[in-house]
Amino acid sequence: MKIRSKKTPSQSKIEMTQLVLPNDTNLLNNLLGGRMLHWIDIAGALAASKHANSKVATVAIERVEFREPVNVGEMVILYAKLTYAGNTSMDIKVDVYAENLETGIRIKTNKAYLTFVALDHQEKPITVPRLKPETPNEISEYKLSEGKRNERKSKLAK
Repeated sequence: MKIRSKKTPSQSKIEMTQLVLPNDTNLLNNLLGGRMLHWIDIAGALAASKHANSKVATVAIERVEFREPVNVGEMVILYAKLTYAGNTSMDIKVDVYAENLETGIRIKTNKAYLTFVALDHQEKPITVPRLKPETPNEISEYKLSEGKRNERKSKLAK
């Protein structure tokens, strides 16, 4: 039996930065929700790929919260971090902030939870390293993700 390696959430965290340009906005000069989802998906996939050392595919976007609008000309900073790793899939939390480049004020605008599956070269699921949470917050997020995952599995079994 092969022993699975372990990685901490900090070993695969991602920070991604984007500038909101006019082409990214709606008629109100706010960032399009679809563009934000695109960036969230990319940040999540990068964190999952870094954890699994493989290609990944998005399985689910569980929840996205749009708290504040993001304006044209602002910088968007996305932080993606694993909250749970199963056998072949990984749960990722992405926190999103907007920074006004003129004032330097940074506010949290979005939060999202996604699930990815690791794939081999034939695009078949492969085993990923276990997740080893270290901080109290990481342990709490791990337990929350584990509970949600068990709940999803029980619903699928019915």
